[in-house]
Amino acid sequence: MKVVVTGTRGIPRIQGGVETHCEQLYPRLVRLGCDVTVLRRSCYVTDDNRADDYRGVHLLDVYAPRRKSLEAIVHTFLAIVKAWRSGADVVHIHAIGPALLVPLARLLGLKVVCTNHGPDYERQKWGRAARMMLRAGEWCQARFAHRIISISNVITDILCERYGRTEGVELIYNGVERPSLAVSTDYVCSLGLTPGQYVVALARFVPEKRLDRLVTAFAQCESAGWQLVLAGDADHPDEYSETLKRLAREHGVVLTGFIRGERLNQLMSHAAVFALPSTHEGLPISLLEAMSYGLDVIASDIPANRLPQLEDDDFFTVDDVDALSAMLTRKIAAPRRREYDLSPYDWDNIAARTLEVYRSL
Repeated sequence: MKVVVTGTRGIPRIQGGVETHCEQLYPRLVRLGCDVTVLRRSCYVTDDNRADDYRGVHLLDVYAPRRKSLEAIVHTFLAIVKAWRSGADVVHIHAIGPALLVPLARLLGLKVVCTNHGPDYERQKWGRAARMMLRAGEWCQARFAHRIISISNVITDILCERYGRTEGVELIYNGVERPSLAVSTDYVCSLGLTPGQYVVALARFVPEKRLDRLVTAFAQCESAGWQLVLAGDADHPDEYSETLKRLAREHGVVLTGFIRGERLNQLMSHAAVFALPSTHEGLPISLLEAMSYGLDVIASDIPANRLPQLEDDDFFTVDDVDALSAMLTRKIAAPRRREYDLSPYDWDNIAARTLEVYRSL
C-alpha cells in the first residue's frame, strides 16, 4: 500500500507535536508493510535533517515559503498534486489547516485520511482571516475526508456536535515511548542546573502555551535553590517569542532552544516537575513524554489536558498566575516520582489501528 503524507512540516528532528507524531508513527507503518512517503516543507530542511530516507520512510522535499500564513496551504496544494501523480493509494493529511484542500484531493480521485490534531483556530497567533480559513479547513475535513482519525475525545465530540460527523471517525490517541532514563548529567550541569531541582516546560514559544505566565508564576513562588527551564523555541520569531525570551532572561530562566535526542533525554530524566500552562491543546505529546519519565506534573485545567492518569491536584485554573504559583510552591516543596498507566498511548498499537483505517479504504 502506497501512502503519501502531508500537513506536517516533516521528519526527523523538526519541532512540533504533529512532527513528533509522524516521526513515531510512520516508521512503524513501514514495518507493517506500508510504502510511506512524507512530503516535507522545504523551508524546514537543514543540514541536520537532510536525507532521502528515515527508518524506511521515504522523504521528499516540496517547496513551501517560510511564512506562517502561506507555508501550509502552498505546500499542501503541491503535495496533493505530487501524491496524485505518484499514484498514491492513500493521501494522509494532518491538521485542519491543510485539510482545506481535501476537496482537491477528492476531485483528483485520491483516497483521503485526515488526522485532526485539534481546533487550531483557537491558537492566538492567528488573526481573524486565518481563523476563518482554519474553520473552513475543519469543515472540509468533516465533510469530504473518507476517514478521520481523532487524537482525543474532545476532538471527537467537536466533529460530532458541530458537524454531525460520526461515520468513518476513529479515535486513536497520540502515543509515547517509554524512555531509557539518562544516567549522565554533563548537559544538565553545563546549563548550570542541579539534577532533581528544576521545573521544565517543553513547548513552542507561541502565546497559547502561556510560558510567559509560567515565568511570572515561578518568579513569585517559593523556589529557593530551584530553577525553571524552557525547552523550545519559535518556528517564526515574532514579538511574543522575543518578549518571552527577554522576560525569561530577566528572571534567570534557563533557555535551551529546540533540543532532541540525548540532550532532551538528560533534561527530562533529571527534572523534578513538568509544567504545561497552555490554553489550547489537542492531546499534548509533551505531557505524555513527561509522564513517561515519571515526572510530577502541573497542567492547566483545559479538557485536553485532563488525562485520566492524572490527579485533581495536578491542575490549576487556566491563566490564573497566582494559582499556578501556589501549585509550583507546593510541588517544589515535596517533589515525587510517579508511575502512570500509559498503555492507551502505545505507538505500536496506534500504528496497527492506523493501518486498519487505511485498509478500510
